[in-house]
Amino acid sequence: MRPEMTATLWSRTEPSPQQREKLRAFLDQRYGPTALEWVRDEGLKGGFRLQVGEDIYDWSLEGRLRQFQEKLRDLNPGREGIIPLIRETIETWDPAAAPQETGTVLTVGDEIATVSGLKNVRYGEILLFPGGIKGMVQDLRRESVGCVLFGSSQEIRAGDTVRRSGKTAGMPVGDAFLGRVVDALGQPIDGKGDIRASDYRPIEAPAPGILDRQPVDTPMETGLLAVDAMFPIGRGQRELIIGDRQTGKTAIVLDTILNQKGKGVLCVYVAIGQKSSSVAQLVGNLARRGAMDYTVVVNAPASAPASLQYIAPYAATALGEHFMYQGKDVLIVYDDLSKHAIAYRALSLLLERSPGREAYPGDVFYLHSRLLERSAHLSDALGGGSMTALPIVETQAGDVSAYIPTNVISITDGQLFLESGLFFSGQRPAVNVGLSVSRVGGDAQTKAMKSAAGAIRLDLAQYREMEVFTQFSSDLDEVTKRQLVYGQGLMRLLRQRQYHPLNQHQQVVTLVAALGHLFQDVPIDQIDQAQQDLIEELEGQAPDLCQRIDQTGKLPDEDRQEILKLAKAFLTRRNSPEQCGE
Repeated sequence: MRPEMTATLWSRTEPSPQQREKLRAFLDQRYGPTALEWVRDEGLKGGFRLQVGEDIYDWSLEGRLRQFQEKLRDLNPGREGIIPLIRETIETWDPAAAPQETGTVLTVGDEIATVSGLKNVRYGEILLFPGGIKGMVQDLRRESVGCVLFGSSQEIRAGDTVRRSGKTAGMPVGDAFLGRVVDALGQPIDGKGDIRASDYRPIEAPAPGILDRQPVDTPMETGLLAVDAMFPIGRGQRELIIGDRQTGKTAIVLDTILNQKGKGVLCVYVAIGQKSSSVAQLVGNLARRGAMDYTVVVNAPASAPASLQYIAPYAATALGEHFMYQGKDVLIVYDDLSKHAIAYRALSLLLERSPGREAYPGDVFYLHSRLLERSAHLSDALGGGSMTALPIVETQAGDVSAYIPTNVISITDGQLFLESGLFFSGQRPAVNVGLSVSRVGGDAQTKAMKSAAGAIRLDLAQYREMEVFTQFSSDLDEVTKRQLVYGQGLMRLLRQRQYHPLNQHQQVVTLVAALGHLFQDVPIDQIDQAQQDLIEELEGQAPDLCQRIDQTGKLPDEDRQEILKLAKAFLTRRNSPEQCGE
């Protein structure tokens, strides 16, 4: 025979015999034979609270208000606006009589809480703590669950009651987020007021399947000659940017964002574990150049809890997916995943998970693979949108064989390796031609860029090899000297000032002239100015040609010959003794 359960009723006044009978009938029907105990609670202003085992029926005034608040919080205003939805909710709302599964805080500290009593809780579910603090289940054990807190743990005490929300972590999304700076929970932190979301997406979502994707075939132009010519990035690609600290990694993605102005690409920049001052400076640079109009910045600074740094890239990806599934092209930057992995390692150690290599937990590969796989070029049936990922990983002393770098290299479709030696020598962007690669290759290049770039990588490789050997020889023949001068000129042309991205025709003109050895007789210290003057000359002499390259993305032989003819005439005239004398 099933043992009799005991239900506890809390209320300010003792229930009448009729009320007791109704409660017993309800309890017997749902739980079988149940004893009812009444406890006076002067703190309840109205209604009652009934607990049977781990189920709580909160019919108090406070409980009903909490239900109403949660109902309002779940409203999706969309295009209709929030006022009609609030009015409808008030008119139709009726408190639910369903039980709430509750648990008890066992231990709390360092933004980690251990909770007992939640038998049916799911991994990743949001738990509601006293004081409005939320947490996410990250560890399932036999008698308890481990939970990371999205707020200060100082307001939570052992013995506090915890309620299930029945929801997984999500991110409010919508077009209103463009131009704003938000935290990892989607709350604005730029002082410009609230943001009206049009939808709500889970931060963890399955990646598009194979049949839901199509090949990467459209360029995502960075405006950087060194990248677009040799390591083209396509829309829907995942291209890793890797290098030591202070080698220009953020500068590359910043120029890439600036280069998307007027091209219909929406940008999401997520800062993980960075100084707030650095993020503020980046936002200021974007705003001054008009890039914030199509950009969202998600910031989880170094001062934020590790839990918020952990969910920040997933929340930003959910925001990017909102635009991608609308058929739009999205560029998302993760700056950087090294700090993201460190935050996850801290959480895992606090949750008492077994450490592995470099103290990282065993699932650290899955941490980033499930994130980056969500970037894709969707099929036409799903709208044809795309999300291009530029994750950043910081190395130590150029060691690309460390744990996190090797993991992310194996997940992505190529990498741009930035070398400290090149950076400090003034070669910026400091892209190492030998170690960098784009596995999409020419598929993500226009025909014009592919034709203009030619064998530039081979020429640079020959130059660097020749440069090493000629260090030990002082007697060089004329052919070798000219080859060295040609290589030095190429390297100089690949230097590019920050905030000065080049459009397609400017890159094509530069490459055609350079690979045609037209800069051979220009002094090294004058090449930058000569390149700028050449571009201005062709834009003035052949505007139709420049416009045709930008619009069609093609470079027929007659256009190439015209560029060579005009460039040769201009550079010859520029290098003439008369001009030099002036």
